[in-house]
Amino acid sequence: MKRKVTLRSTLLIAAPLLLAAMPALAEEAPAAIISIVGGLAPDDLLNIRATASPGGKVEARLPNGAAVKNYGCKLVSNYPWCKVEDTQDAHITGWAPARYLSPNNPAPAPEDAAVPATEAAAPQPSEEQPDIASRLGGSEPAEPPSAADISVTAMQDAYRLAFAASASSAEESDTPAPDAAGGIPCARRIGQPMTRCEVSVARTDGDSAVTVTWPDGGTRVINFHGGMPAGSDSPDKFRYTREGSLNMIRVGVSERFEITDALALGE
Repeated sequence: MKRKVTLRSTLLIAAPLLLAAMPALAEEAPAAIISIVGGLAPDDLLNIRATASPGGKVEARLPNGAAVKNYGCKLVSNYPWCKVEDTQDAHITGWAPARYLSPNNPAPAPEDAAVPATEAAAPQPSEEQPDIASRLGGSEPAEPPSAADISVTAMQDAYRLAFAASASSAEESDTPAPDAAGGIPCARRIGQPMTRCEVSVARTDGDSAVTVTWPDGGTRVINFHGGMPAGSDSPDKFRYTREGSLNMIRVGVSERFEITDALALGE
């Protein structure tokens, strides 16, 4: 009895289809380059945000010199933002302003769904306060932590709990801007989580003075000149960094403020 064997012909027909599908199956995640965080004030930290926006939730903060995987960048409101992942902790992923990353990745930023699988597996944040003492490992083991070490670590822990002010636009007028009515993120002491402070704004000839009222009493005045933060009414050191239209301001070693251009300048 003769039997027909069709296996060979079936494989010959199916082989081209399998070969055509292989490139799609073998497609890998977007290539990343290593970028180094820089351009910050000596004792400041870079926000890694959940979204490419100065109003995005702060997921973590990294210091000058930190290395991150840079998966690509995109323009948001004419400011370039890059999708990054901390090389030391794959659970730290998010968006950072390109101006603080070197070198920049010319590749387009991947969609969130295409970010490495480690991001999806990130644990939920703990409700407990971070243990600052256990994280002061920046100094040599034989030396006690310096004031700078304590300040940087406290800043990092505090900003992990921060809620950034939204960069909403406001018309210039005598009435408070929308984010002025709701206050601004602020902190007064080292290790203190960000809270919200009441503010009022006085504008004169293009300059402005933002008066911040602490929840437990007292005020701090932040002055803006030429559209930029210029100083305060405190004798302590004044410094700031910018993320798009958001000004991250520090006075002394402990006071922190987040003030948008829309609030300070009425833009």
